[in-house]
Amino acid sequence: MTSPFSFCCQAQCSHTRARAGIFTTPHGPVKTPRFMPVGTLANIKTVTPAQLKMTGAEMVLANTYHLHLQPGEDIVAEAGGLHRFMAWDGPILTDSGGFQVFSLSQIRTITETGVTFQSPRDGRMIQLTPETSIQIQNRLGADVIMAFDECLPYPSAYEVTAAATHRTHRWLQRCVEANQRPDQALFGIVQGGIYLDLRQQAAAALSEFNLPGYAIGGVSVGEPPDLIAKIVQVTTPLLPADKPRYLMGVGTYREMAQAIAAGIDLFDCVIPTRLARHGSALVAGERWNLKNARFRRDHAALDDACPCYTCRYFSRAYLCHLIHAQELLAFTLLSIHNITELVRFTQRIRESILANTFVADFAAWLRSEPTAQ
Repeated sequence: MTSPFSFCCQAQCSHTRARAGIFTTPHGPVKTPRFMPVGTLANIKTVTPAQLKMTGAEMVLANTYHLHLQPGEDIVAEAGGLHRFMAWDGPILTDSGGFQVFSLSQIRTITETGVTFQSPRDGRMIQLTPETSIQIQNRLGADVIMAFDECLPYPSAYEVTAAATHRTHRWLQRCVEANQRPDQALFGIVQGGIYLDLRQQAAAALSEFNLPGYAIGGVSVGEPPDLIAKIVQVTTPLLPADKPRYLMGVGTYREMAQAIAAGIDLFDCVIPTRLARHGSALVAGERWNLKNARFRRDHAALDDACPCYTCRYFSRAYLCHLIHAQELLAFTLLSIHNITELVRFTQRIRESILANTFVADFAAWLRSEPTAQ
């Protein structure tokens, strides 16, 4: 049976491992490298699917853990799966719930079987295992599903990290055996914390599974940016070159540029919508707080170089007004812009890779962030 998934590398940077490619899925292609907006509960917060299309987003995320709690995977399946339920006809990826379980450290117990935790919604005890995570994701029906993994906080001792890394590998075997849908691509996740030898071992072990794609997890949990960059630089080249590579939970300009230079193709982060809900915009690599008084009489577009709906029709002064008036439209307009900005950033990098000008065009973002004096 021919797989509905494939990855084609169209061009590679002559000075780095950056590459431009196309990840083919049952719901359309994803041109990489690409930023993916996060829609935890089957929606990108404050943005409609039609508005999301206009941002240039091609693939979005939803979350297994949250959708299991509300409304439940059976209701989503009754609706015809996530695509119909949330009215998004493009590719969707579902996280396994591993990261959310990590965040419940005070109310969960981890064993070889899986994780038992108390639902923060209604207090009932829930057991999430590799098998149940895959079963839930099979019911949700996303294009890409993630293996159930154990994510640790930073810092964690070597022995603790080694045990979690090896358990994640054993859980992957169970995920592969539990997966019942060939029309869904199961990605494995490289763990290993900050320990490069564990990352190398995990990448080698995962590569033996010949999966449709691979992810690097367990970063952005408190590590310094330079340490994240080192983990990605060491781990990424060890993953199969003919499959898409996904860096989980990363979405700043510098982190994405440096990861792309290492060979990463896909990213996700809640940054654009979270910043929007706090009245902030991403403009030309900076974060602007639109609450500031300097914007009250600034009638210029938010960003003249941005083609998004917000920048074409609304001024900084109007956005400042909406935020101070606590109008919900502020969140929508800022989310539209912020998502567009990060998608366009990865699109511009893709174009520079195709033109073999990546290093020159994005030199400022490829350098380490200056340290405070």
